[in-house]
Amino acid sequence: MAVKVDVESIRELYPFKSNYLDTGAGSLHYVDEGEGDPILMVHGNPTWSFYYRGLANAFKGANRVVIPDHMGCGLSDLPDGYEYTLENRINDLTTLVKFLDLKNITLIVHDWGGAIGFGLATRYPELIKKIVILNTAAFVSERIPFRISLCKNKFFGDFLVRRLNGFAWPATFMTTTKKLQDKVKKAYLLPYEGAANRVAVSEFVKDIPMDKSHRSYKTLKTIERELPNLKCPKLILWGGKDFCFNDHFFTQWKNIYPDSFHKYYKDAGHYILEDEAEDVASTIQTFFEG
Repeated sequence: MAVKVDVESIRELYPFKSNYLDTGAGSLHYVDEGEGDPILMVHGNPTWSFYYRGLANAFKGANRVVIPDHMGCGLSDLPDGYEYTLENRINDLTTLVKFLDLKNITLIVHDWGGAIGFGLATRYPELIKKIVILNTAAFVSERIPFRISLCKNKFFGDFLVRRLNGFAWPATFMTTTKKLQDKVKKAYLLPYEGAANRVAVSEFVKDIPMDKSHRSYKTLKTIERELPNLKCPKLILWGGKDFCFNDHFFTQWKNIYPDSFHKYYKDAGHYILEDEAEDVASTIQTFFEG
C-alpha cells in the first residue's frame, strides 16, 4: 500500500525531488541530490528523510546526498506481508546502495538508523569512508525508557502507538529542547496520519531487542561484535538532554571508538539536528575537511 502524503504542503521545507526503487517487497522512496562522493543519511523512528533536510541543503552543493525512507516510513510503501525487522531494514538499505552504486560513502546515522546503517557498514566496510554518529546505538542494551516500554507492551502497545498516536505525536515535543515550529511538527507527522499509516512506527518499537529470544537480537549482536573492526574516521555528535539515547550510550560509543572525534551539546535533545542545526552542520563540514 502506498502512503498518500501531500508533500506539496511542506515543499517550502522539503524541496527535494522524490525517487523510488522497487525492492521486490515494495517501493522505497529516497532523496538523491547533488554530485560527488556520497553522503548516506539513515533516519530512525518515528522520523523520515525530512529529519535530514538541513544537512541535505548544506551538503548537496559539494556531495551527492542520498536519504532513504525506510519501508513504511515517510514516502515509502506500506507493503502487505512485509516483516519490519532489523535484518530486512539492512537488506533494503543494501539494495539501494548497490542499485545506486555508492562507494566512498560518508554514513550519517540517528536513532534506530544507527543499527541499520552500521548493519550495512559492518557487512561492507570497504564502501564506507567516514561515519557520523548522532544520538543512536548499534549494540545490545538493557536500557529502555519507561515511556517507550509502554509503547512496546505486547498487550496495549500497538493500540497506544497506532490508534492513539502515542509515539509519533509525543516525539514532536519530547525530542527537542527548542520548541518546533508548527509547520515542522506538521511535516514530521504528515506520513503518519491515521492508524493504518503507523504500522512501521509501531513495528520499529516492537523490533527493539531486549532479550536473546527476540527476532532481531542475533542481528544486532552480530553488528555489535563487528563495530571495532570499522577503522574509518568517526565523528560523534551528542545531545545531552536525550531521554532515550542518554549519556550511557554516548560513553559506550567513545569506549568502542576511543580515537573518534566527538562533541557534546549539553542543552540539545534527541533531535539534535533540530536543536543545533547550524553548529552540527558546521562541525560535520570541518570533519569532512579532515
